[in-house]
Amino acid sequence: MDVTDTTRPDRLYAGYIFDMDGTIYLGDHLLPGVAEVIGLLRERGATIRYLSNNPTKDPVQYMELLDRLGLPTPLEDIVNTVVSTVNWLTDNAPDAVLFPIAEEPLIRALRAAGFRLSEDPSEIDIVIASYDRGFDYRKLQIAFDTLWHHKRGILVQTNPDRYCPFPGGRGEPDCAAIVAAIEACTGVKCSVNFGKPDPIMAREALHGLHIDPADVIMVGDRLHTDVSMGRLAGMDTALVLTGDSTQAESDALDESERPDYVLHTLDQLIPESVWLRENAP
Repeated sequence: MDVTDTTRPDRLYAGYIFDMDGTIYLGDHLLPGVAEVIGLLRERGATIRYLSNNPTKDPVQYMELLDRLGLPTPLEDIVNTVVSTVNWLTDNAPDAVLFPIAEEPLIRALRAAGFRLSEDPSEIDIVIASYDRGFDYRKLQIAFDTLWHHKRGILVQTNPDRYCPFPGGRGEPDCAAIVAAIEACTGVKCSVNFGKPDPIMAREALHGLHIDPADVIMVGDRLHTDVSMGRLAGMDTALVLTGDSTQAESDALDESERPDYVLHTLDQLIPESVWLRENAP
C-alpha cells in the first residue's frame, strides 16, 4: 500500500488498541479528535484497550488520568509494562530474586505479586531495567556486580524506548538508555523485552478480547513500537502524526513495515461515511 495515498480506514473494527502518550493525550491535554472518536466507538459497541510502554504509572494511575481527561475507562481495559512485566515473571520465574532498576509503581507491583527484591548481587537472579528517573551509579554498580562479577542472573527490560516525549518537543531518557549503560559495562545483552513491539505485550493487549486480530487495529504514534507490534500480531495498524514518528519516516520504510493508515489526527480513524451518518440532519 502506498502510504502517501492513505487517508483513513474504510470500515469500523471490532477492537481498537490505542497507545496513550502521543496518541490519546500529550501532557495533561487530550489530543484533537480523541473525545469524539472514543465516544463514537463506545456508542457502536467496539472493544477498546489502552496500551503503554511507560512503567512509571500503574493501571490504576492511568485509569485516574483518563478519567480526569474525560475518558472514563474500566481498569481491565488498561495494560502497560507494569502488567506485562509482572505477569511474565509470575509465569516464567516465580521464585526468582529480583533487582528492579525502576520507579515505585513497578516495585510496588512486584512486591504485591510476592517477589523477593534484593540489592545483594550474590543472590540476584534477574536485573530488571526500566524507565527510572532515580537511576544512579549505585544501581549500575549492583547490576554490574550481579552480571559481570558474580556472572549470575539475566538482564531484562520493561520497554525498549530511547526517550519519553514531552509537550513542546522535549523528552526524558527512557529505559533503553539504562539498558545501554548496563550492557556497555557488563557485556551482557538484554534477553527479554516486556514492552511493545514484543509479542509478550501483544499477548497482554489481546488477552481476554476473544476477537480475531484481523478485526483489531493498533493505533499509535511510534512506528518501531506501536506499528511494529500491531503488524507482528496480525492486526491492521494506524500511525497518528500527533506524537513521535513522522510521515516521512513512515514513507521511508520498506512497504512490508509501513502502517496501513497514516492519520493527521485521531478523528481520521473513523470512516468518513460513518461521520457523515452521525452528523446527518
